[in-house]
Amino acid sequence: MTFYAFAKRIVSPILKKMYRVEVKGLEHFPEQGGVLLCSNHIDNMDPPILGVTCPRPISFMAKAELFNVPILSGIIKKLNAFPVKRGGNDREALRTGLKVLKEGKVLGLFPEGTRSKTGKLGKGLAGAGYFALRTNAQVIPCAIIGSYRIFQKVKVIYGKPIDMSELREKKASPEEATNLIMTHIQQLLNENR
Repeated sequence: MTFYAFAKRIVSPILKKMYRVEVKGLEHFPEQGGVLLCSNHIDNMDPPILGVTCPRPISFMAKAELFNVPILSGIIKKLNAFPVKRGGNDREALRTGLKVLKEGKVLGLFPEGTRSKTGKLGKGLAGAGYFALRTNAQVIPCAIIGSYRIFQKVKVIYGKPIDMSELREKKASPEEATNLIMTHIQQLLNENR
């Protein structure tokens, strides 16, 4: 058993009970092949909540600062996370993300790049669109809704794969692709509040 599977087995029942987690749309999640999972970002608990609800292991792009914290660094590396330097064009992170998708794994991204202070969906960064256009990975939008107060419900909604074929064919910009992804995340938020 991998460390990821072991951690999920231990943490999953605790988080699901603590936040009364409700999951919808798992039937939309591809069983195999590269998947770009794009979610809104409202709390530091978002990655663990996605980790315990997603049917497949997720490799998260995480802010580089987390890899400077001694014990945490070792744990998140074992949970498939890899560093990204925020606020610039981090070529190494882009290469790693493409590799994850081309190997048929799940890459987890928060396109806003940081947590929303208001709970409203912010503007998405071009990185999500870059990965969507540069690979044939299926793009799954996701919405997390809730306050993360103990014993108050948190909902995780996985949407249907977004058809990126038209944007890939017309060689759209990463910004255009990200905007389409953000529209789908907003739609999930609107439909499930």
